[in-house]
Amino acid sequence: MQNTDNISAVILVKNAEKTIGECLESLRLFGEVVLLDNGSTDATLEIASKYPNVKVFSEPNFYGFGKMKNIAVSHATNDWILSIDSDEVLMPEIVAQINAIQLNENTVVALSRLNYYGDRCMKCCGWYPDYVWRIFNRKYTCFNENMVHEGVETKPDTQKLYIKDAMKHYTATTMSSIIDKMNRYTSLSAQQKHDAGKKTCVIVAILKFIHTFNMNYFFRRGIFYGYKGFVLSVLNASASFLRYMKLYELNKSDKKH
Repeated sequence: MQNTDNISAVILVKNAEKTIGECLESLRLFGEVVLLDNGSTDATLEIASKYPNVKVFSEPNFYGFGKMKNIAVSHATNDWILSIDSDEVLMPEIVAQINAIQLNENTVVALSRLNYYGDRCMKCCGWYPDYVWRIFNRKYTCFNENMVHEGVETKPDTQKLYIKDAMKHYTATTMSSIIDKMNRYTSLSAQQKHDAGKKTCVIVAILKFIHTFNMNYFFRRGIFYGYKGFVLSVLNASASFLRYMKLYELNKSDKKH
């Protein structure tokens, strides 16, 4: 019996018709794929219905990425979980490596991602190698409940394994798609910081923009990736600026009440 027979691949999905087919195709060897739909209105569920190992569940409300992923995990039959996004694709060599490793209950496995902007793999601006914890035993750990930038929690006794071959991640197709995601994620991040009692000011937001742009464009090699490297550097800097300006607005709003 292979590891993939006892691992449930878990996906949180909403309107992912452009990528979900390729994602599910790469998961054919997994005994179970749990898809938690958050209100898709496109052909996502129709595509998913073509795969016999896929089980579809629905959650119309959005509670933040961490909590949503834990809800998805709760629907799995197996205790071993592979968390994968609907715009990610496992290469065959990764599946082979997953089957070759020894999984102990305290094992947590990190996968690397090749992040694409359109048809170009961007190994710059913090987009590579981009390791993320994705395989774990739910009896041992789970996702934290962050609204955004959620992650699998590790512990002092965690056996950490890294798979070096990278999966494809269709991060963004256009500049507009990056901006749309950035606007949503910075709002969630600002709210999370606000709920935690964080404070900020306009000067901090401006300094965050300058620092993040310089780091991404010059030190994280955005300068070598043409206009796309420049765009990513500007947008990453803008995300830092917006996150803190949105937090500033939330703090200002508190003072009015």
